[in-house]
Amino acid sequence: MTAKTERADAIRWIQTQMDDYGLTLEELDAAGCFAPPPPPPPPAPPAPVVCYRNAEGLTWDGQGEMPSWLKRAVNAGQSVEFFRVG
Repeated sequence: MTAKTERADAIRWIQTQMDDYGLTLEELDAAGCFAPPPPPPPPAPPAPVVCYRNAEGLTWDGQGEMPSWLKRAVNAGQSVEFFRVG
């Protein structure tokens, strides 16, 4: 017997039991027979806002350690503000 047929047999048995006892899905739900739905997933964190971008399109949001491309530019004499977006 396959899992699919076992499942179909179980559904038929449940339907028969519900008919024999005159039960409805609403009554079973009210009796707590069904698990509550899982809570919705938390919203995704917002995408980091790009504050700095170089000519190659590499970006930094200004949080955490300065990326190597920006460190190299600053060490070469360029201002961090030169790369500011907006």
